[in-house]
Amino acid sequence: MRKTWLVFSQAVTVAVAVLFVVSTLKPEWLQRKSSAALPTQSATATLPIQPAALGTAPATSYSGAARRASPAVVSITASKAPERRPGSPRSDDPVFQFFFGDRSRQSEPQVGLGSGVIVSSDGYLLTNNHVIEGADDVEVMLTDGRQARAKLVGTDPESDLAVLKIELDRLPVIAFGDADQLQVGDVVLAIGNPFGVGQTVTSGIVSALGRNQLGINTFENFIQTDAAINPGNSGGALVDTNGALLGINTAIYSRTGGSLGIGFAIPVSTARQVMDGLIKEGQVTRGWIGVEPRDLTPEIAQTLNLPIKQGVLITGVLQSGPASAGGLRPGDVVVKIAGAPVANTSQLLNAVAALKPQAVAVIGVQRGNKTLDVDVTVAQRPKAKPLRQ
Repeated sequence: MRKTWLVFSQAVTVAVAVLFVVSTLKPEWLQRKSSAALPTQSATATLPIQPAALGTAPATSYSGAARRASPAVVSITASKAPERRPGSPRSDDPVFQFFFGDRSRQSEPQVGLGSGVIVSSDGYLLTNNHVIEGADDVEVMLTDGRQARAKLVGTDPESDLAVLKIELDRLPVIAFGDADQLQVGDVVLAIGNPFGVGQTVTSGIVSALGRNQLGINTFENFIQTDAAINPGNSGGALVDTNGALLGINTAIYSRTGGSLGIGFAIPVSTARQVMDGLIKEGQVTRGWIGVEPRDLTPEIAQTLNLPIKQGVLITGVLQSGPASAGGLRPGDVVVKIAGAPVANTSQLLNAVAALKPQAVAVIGVQRGNKTLDVDVTVAQRPKAKPLRQ
């Protein structure tokens, strides 16, 4: 027994010595053997993290939408010739100009940058009025490098929209989306030319709908988004995840001049209405009744002893205007127009503007303790009085 134990202990000692020598001088021998011993575990561990096939986009990619919409979004350069300033009596004297320069001219033309969206194969483009306002020359550049001088079809300053036309073949055209189906939280992309760096795509969500009373335009019904919109994006496209046009990017809220995540776009439904009017009639036809409106506040309602808390107070009625002829009076509170409730001035402006001139509209009014329906024959909104409805 003792002899057997001695043999066993010597064998173990020799094995440990051999293992020590191998691990010290040839450690790769042990690594190959351990790797070969666990093939099933290694293969199983790598299965869930196999790389995606080459060329396939991940589920969260919006590359398809950007690829479909981007070709129809253009860069716009609007330039205004330098104004001639009155000079001194000697300003035309060559000697005077040699020493003092030509003081009758500005040295450089004014140049503005913006974006636009091609909406028809005929070459019609939508952009913002403030992008091209006062410009003497408007140049459009497509993403494929082609350039063209744009013709101004018409403008609508009250909605800050303008329509341009270019003459080029094989134009890419964006598809129209349905802005009325938008919901807060929907993913959107903003495409434009911020700061003139070149076409840029940013993503975000719809933050709010129906934004108004911002003091940007006369008629406001903005889509608010946190997709980054910066100077130069004006007139560009706000699109859905299919690349369809939902709105025209027009303004941002910013204290620095850059994006703070609060951008505004004009819904495509409004843009199409304005575009159709400018192309077909050269103007946008809107309804008008001739009143001075003001939001009804709880304090005003209490002072006037009114039984309502929402509506639009009429502070003035244009003499011989449609509202006056229909029987509206200062102090009346408008609560409905053509059956649709109105709670603030912006809603009243949009509701009246949507009425057809020469049509008779039923306007629901609170006059003291009485509720009345007043029939008003709508007129066409005059351009000379943009602040009066």
